[in-house]
Amino acid sequence: MTSGRGLPSFDLVVPSRTQLELLALDLLTDRTVARPKPPGAADHPIRSAASEPPPPVPGRPAFLILLLGIPALLFALITWQVVEDGPLLRVDERVSRALIHPDRVSAALSDLGNIEIAVPVLVVALLWSARQARRSGTDRWWLPSAAAAVLMALVPVLVVPLKELTDRPGTAVSPGTGYYPSGHTATAAVAYGAATLLVLPWLRSTRTRRALVLGYGLVVLGVSFGLVRRGWHWPLDVVGSWCLCTVLLVGFRLLPARHSRR
Repeated sequence: MTSGRGLPSFDLVVPSRTQLELLALDLLTDRTVARPKPPGAADHPIRSAASEPPPPVPGRPAFLILLLGIPALLFALITWQVVEDGPLLRVDERVSRALIHPDRVSAALSDLGNIEIAVPVLVVALLWSARQARRSGTDRWWLPSAAAAVLMALVPVLVVPLKELTDRPGTAVSPGTGYYPSGHTATAAVAYGAATLLVLPWLRSTRTRRALVLGYGLVVLGVSFGLVRRGWHWPLDVVGSWCLCTVLLVGFRLLPARHSRR
């Protein structure tokens, strides 16, 4: 068809609304296919980060090995030296001679490891902790306190046979045998340590929690120093108890760690 001036004319075809909607749908559906891919791009669809499982937390097995393995190995090493009368005992004797100086302060510090002083502190802590857990509606609220009581009962079960097995003689101030490991040190470390672990979760202030942990450490160090200063124990006696009680307290800590509050 030509116009009056000899130029061709065309009929303009306007697509309908339905055709436009179908065309738009096709473009939206196939735009990922039609879009060119960069070189080296994979054909796999992109996955959301939320759908991926969380990566494992690194270092946890190694951390547990350090907490449990190192004190256990040190305890085994010290016990072996005590039984075999190894060279480590010569160093222990020299340190003991340099530290022995009985006085009232050392006697008072060592008394903090007596059962009649340390165990009542633990009893108060476990009763208070159980009461707080029950009031908060914690499931199995009695479990941490019961575990602390069992832990305290394990101290003489473990320490007394070890004393008989090693049969270590005492210092010049304390004649007799059966001084390794130190029972007073073990009593103080476990009783005050378990009490600290029971009370810590219920303290809101970070400063208060730090003060409690620091106080626990000072008490145990004070008891240990008092025993050595008084001449009632060799230094390795108290160090061996530290290692043994560290293993016990870490095991106790792993139980309440899985027992979260609601």
